[in-house]
Amino acid sequence: MSAAGASAAEGGGPTGPSWLLDVLNVASVVLDTDGHIVLWSPQAEELFGYSAQEALGRYAARVMVHERHVDLVVKLFADVMATGQSWAGAFPIRRKDGAARLVEFRNMRLLDDQGGIYALGLAADQTTVHRLERDVALSTRMVEQSPIGLAVLDTELRFVSVNPALARINGLPAEEHLGRRVRELLPGLDTETLDAAALEVLRTGVPLVARHTVGRTAAAPDDDHAWSVSMYRLEDGRGTVLGVAASVADITDQHRAAVEAEAARRRLTLIADASARIGTTLDLERTACELADVAVPELADVAAVDLLDAVVAGRRTSLGPAESAVIRALAVRADDEPDALAAADRPGQVARYAPDRLVTECVRSGRPIMVAQVKDEDLGRIARSPEAARLLARAGVHSYLAVPLIARGEVLGALDLKRTRNPLPFGRDDLLLARELAARAAVQIDNARWYQNARTTALTLQRSLLPSHPPVTGGLEVASRYQPAGATTEVGGDWFDVIPLEDGRTALVVGDVMGSGIDAAATMGRLRTATTTLASLGLDPAVLLEHLDRITQGLDHSIATCVYAVHDPRSGSCRIANAGHLPPARVRPGRPPELLDLPTGAPLGVGGVAFSTTEVEFTPGDQLLLYTDGLVETRTDSLDDRLNALLALLDDPARPLEELCDLLLAALHHPANHDDVALLVARALTRE
Repeated sequence: MSAAGASAAEGGGPTGPSWLLDVLNVASVVLDTDGHIVLWSPQAEELFGYSAQEALGRYAARVMVHERHVDLVVKLFADVMATGQSWAGAFPIRRKDGAARLVEFRNMRLLDDQGGIYALGLAADQTTVHRLERDVALSTRMVEQSPIGLAVLDTELRFVSVNPALARINGLPAEEHLGRRVRELLPGLDTETLDAAALEVLRTGVPLVARHTVGRTAAAPDDDHAWSVSMYRLEDGRGTVLGVAASVADITDQHRAAVEAEAARRRLTLIADASARIGTTLDLERTACELADVAVPELADVAAVDLLDAVVAGRRTSLGPAESAVIRALAVRADDEPDALAAADRPGQVARYAPDRLVTECVRSGRPIMVAQVKDEDLGRIARSPEAARLLARAGVHSYLAVPLIARGEVLGALDLKRTRNPLPFGRDDLLLARELAARAAVQIDNARWYQNARTTALTLQRSLLPSHPPVTGGLEVASRYQPAGATTEVGGDWFDVIPLEDGRTALVVGDVMGSGIDAAATMGRLRTATTTLASLGLDPAVLLEHLDRITQGLDHSIATCVYAVHDPRSGSCRIANAGHLPPARVRPGRPPELLDLPTGAPLGVGGVAFSTTEVEFTPGDQLLLYTDGLVETRTDSLDDRLNALLALLDDPARPLEELCDLLLAALHHPANHDDVALLVARALTRE
């Protein structure tokens, strides 16, 4: 019954007629005690073919039934009139037009207020009746036996009927549904959305098909299920809206499969993303940060990358059962988690974790450690200190996972993961994903670690080979700089030297060994030693370069560029020879800065090419700038433009040399070019 129908039944106003009786088209006939027709409805006219004028007053048995059933009908009529018991059955009739039709009859006795007796006959075409019976039976059986939950809601979204399948889905008897709304019975569902959808169907008549919803019902209060919900507006034959029919199909298995497939797709995407993002450089800290960035927020809410301190230093180590782990934090990532960040070790910090800590167990055993549901007592084994444990509790850490970083059979450290916002605990799939990420990242971290150690060794060697010189030597004031390339690039073979000679003269050298790493640094050291030795012989610059050329040819096919200049304060000049190097710059008071026009010559190690010496004036107040290509060359700008930029910075001959060195490096050196820089500036002093 609709809400309006219920209201009328409780004493409200009248409602519209039902269309069902119109479908049956029930004919009504009233007979007197003699069996003559005294009332004849319009439906009777349609069913039997006789108008009221033709039927009224006639003997009913001759009008309403086939002649072969007249005697039987007369007897049945007499029984009804005598006993008052109703009778029902089917008889064939012969219409006025002669056509036969099988008709269902319902007969009963009537009494009027004067004590008069009448007979009421109700008749309907049996074919129509049977069709409706089949439809009702089919609908009833389908609704009752359907594995899909079915319900009818009235226009106020109250349950009117519920089939057994829906009662099982909701975990409530069907009778408990009746007259109640969805939000009253199923608080574990998104009832607000469902009600809004039902109202929209009522308003528009547009069906809602296969809307997915996820939630919990009394049938399984501890587990999420998924359902496909469809809704259709119900109308009677006249178009009056009766309510909403809803079908509910359990699609939990399909939903879980889709969720798992999506999770697998996301895992593959994350692994592909990790392959592209982790190890973009050979910088150890940046590689660790790249791993942490990949892990948050897809895998964890908090991620930390920690290495054993001995591993960072290049030493192999193994922990005994009673040993603490000395760990260096390399990276930590937590989005909007101040307490979790405060509990974590700061990048670069070295901390000691006791033997009972979970991260210690992870790096000691080389196996993952997972605590799916973190309890209060677990926080003490996760955090380094009681204060850190309190911060993790305040951050809401509820699940923990530590995965070892293993490369080439060596445990380097651990990837430490925590969940705070993500309500799901770490599971088997998360563990597999974390191990895959850790395995891929560990190789990159190991490469960065060994590269960093090798680079530190080469840089130490190179710095040890570079000279230290007094600010004033001979007739010159001298300043110098060596600037290694970026942290992710191997050191090069750039060098400079200031060599005091006899008679107050000074040799100035800047060179660049092609290549990088320890080999380039070692070659640079050998050439510097050879240059110092040859310079002490007082050789002409061109002759000195010829000797260096032959020496370089014997150094494993090494190639180097070099500028060698000798300043003589007595003559106020410099004698300069160039071996494939960029031209020196000269700054003279009152004149624009200039690049010296020298024969370029061939690099050292090429062999067979003569060098030449050029003498240039170099008087008190003049400056000579020697530099390597890392100062001016870039991948995007032309060399001429860069050299012009260099000259533009030499606009003040009186600028202090130390200040000038800093200015040139700050303005011109681009670490992204992955090249180191040697810079040497000399100013001629006034002779005393």
